[in-house]
Amino acid sequence: MSVVRELALAARIAAHLPGARRPCPACRRDEDVSVLADRGDGVVVRHGEAVAKAHAPGTDQNGHRARLAVASHPLLAGILLPPLPLDARQVHGRPVTAWPYGAPVNPEDPDAAPWEEAAALLARLHRVDVTALPGPLPPMRGPAKVARALARMESVAGEHRAAAVVRRAWDRLPARARDETPSPVGDAPAPRGGTPSPRGETSSGRDALCHGDLHLGQLVRHPAPSGPWLLIDVDDLGVGDPAWDLARPAAWYAAGLLSPQVWQRFLGAYTAEQGPAVPADSDPWPQLDVPARALTVQTAGLSLARAVAERREPDEVDQMMIDACARMADLPPELEFEPPS
Repeated sequence: MSVVRELALAARIAAHLPGARRPCPACRRDEDVSVLADRGDGVVVRHGEAVAKAHAPGTDQNGHRARLAVASHPLLAGILLPPLPLDARQVHGRPVTAWPYGAPVNPEDPDAAPWEEAAALLARLHRVDVTALPGPLPPMRGPAKVARALARMESVAGEHRAAAVVRRAWDRLPARARDETPSPVGDAPAPRGGTPSPRGETSSGRDALCHGDLHLGQLVRHPAPSGPWLLIDVDDLGVGDPAWDLARPAAWYAAGLLSPQVWQRFLGAYTAEQGPAVPADSDPWPQLDVPARALTVQTAGLSLARAVAERREPDEVDQMMIDACARMADLPPELEFEPPS
């Protein structure tokens, strides 16, 4: 049976669980199943008020079960969308889960993007007492995703002239950000409001529950269409430095993709909710520098790989991330607290 057909069956089962709205409106339509995503790392199919997801091939089963248990835990109510009950099943060796359908962020209305809501949800996630959660919880996968992105770039676009720029920025990252050594809590500082730079190391003081892949596509309104915003996708959920969850918007801000006004709204909402990743009353870059530089490399590497796979040159947004890598790689050595590892 194909992945989509198996997921369609799982979504129908989840949509018709006791307590679900009846009659099911999707069952009255000829096209009762829609494919919401079909990528190598996840296939998602919707039936009515439920979606079913086939997770990535090679998903660690123990870590997957721990993440699902956390998403179902009462401490995460109002932060993470909880899964629907579904008998354990797999398709082509990939674990399958079911979730309530939530309305995603509208990409056609960037002015309404819920940056403050995302930041507040992250702060609440980071404040959850990890010792009260089922476990053992796996590590947050931020550095592993950076390393995987570089490997993808090398395999697809390693000969492109821009690959050398991204590679030099990668070489300037500390070993912990390249997933070569264990990562302590807290990372290195950067200059105020500019491209992150490789310098010293500080600590935010504790491990936290981290989302691991924060972007606006990871928020939905539930119940749809106008319920509160919730975080989705627990595939990278784990324990680690919470600054990595702020790293993508920080990298976009440093590269010029996110306006200073939006960045300040995001950061202000996070600190107002007492998020522990950065101090509320001083420069956040000592904590954000290394994660932000790592996400710059990750984004540039994946963008370049995608451009080459599509047989085109990097577009304007891709080039902004590549240019940010160039600025990172060309910083003079005297600005570094420690030599590149």
